[in-house]
Amino acid sequence: MLQKPLLTGFGPAMSAMEVARGLDLRGQVVVVTGGSSGLGLETTRALAMSGARVHVPALDPVAAHAALRGIDRVDVWPLDLGDEASVRGFAKAFLDREDRLDILVLNAGIMAQPLFRDPRGREGHFSINFLGHYRLTALLWPALLAAGTSRVIVMSSRGHQMSDVDLEDIDFVRRPYDKWIAYGQSKTANALFAVALDRRGRATGVRAFSVHPGMIVTPGIRHLSRAEFDAVGALEPDGTPVIDPAVDKKTPGQGAATAVWCATFPALHSLGGVYCENCDIASVETERPFGVRPYAIDPEKAESLWQMSAMLTGLDIAIT
Repeated sequence: MLQKPLLTGFGPAMSAMEVARGLDLRGQVVVVTGGSSGLGLETTRALAMSGARVHVPALDPVAAHAALRGIDRVDVWPLDLGDEASVRGFAKAFLDREDRLDILVLNAGIMAQPLFRDPRGREGHFSINFLGHYRLTALLWPALLAAGTSRVIVMSSRGHQMSDVDLEDIDFVRRPYDKWIAYGQSKTANALFAVALDRRGRATGVRAFSVHPGMIVTPGIRHLSRAEFDAVGALEPDGTPVIDPAVDKKTPGQGAATAVWCATFPALHSLGGVYCENCDIASVETERPFGVRPYAIDPEKAESLWQMSAMLTGLDIAIT
């Protein structure tokens, strides 16, 4: 794994539309979970306007249709990532419709919510942010292979620095629940997922990447208190988001740039399994508040998490 910056020169202020400028994705098929709001909407917009056919599975299809109005080549589907039957239903419907999948962006997620559990008793952040996406990817694997070369983009976060994955108590049964630790654990799990998935796909042309988008105030995190926003300097006095890409505070368009870059940048075809930020591969850091922590890209931990996920879901992908 080459977890070293390429020094692309794009920088933190790049937007998804700027990254996509000049791309020709005609004939390509894309899935963006949560692709109708925030980062996902900007990702969908950039890829669709580059010519791709974009499928957007969403928890609220009616709201998704309204948000995506005016963007061509976009289809909306119902999907609840915390519900196994819903994930299987979307995967089957997609495979009945499409015979290939060039880009899969695992963008949907939740952040720092009070304790809740999915129908199988899994902790909510782990269930929605990670396990639902694991299940979806495994079910869509035939279409990713059929594309010949394809990419999976997994939304992690700098929040991964708050917690490693506790494989002995993934669901907060024995330890006290903390919404930030739960969120951080799920984002570390997403980074590890990219490592293990890339190991399984690289020989057959499927590469995987994890992404830190930046600190973006989107509708999905507006349930946080004003004190929590103020603690990280995220809001202006009038309540509007602080925008300063140099210190990681970005617009949704700037936040979506790295996902679009990972999905399309040609040089990344030989560099899968890496954690990326600011349209570049991130550096490995143990203390400074940027880059990726070593535990989030550890191949042994990634395999342990994969084996647990395969056991929990009954779905696996063989290493080729």
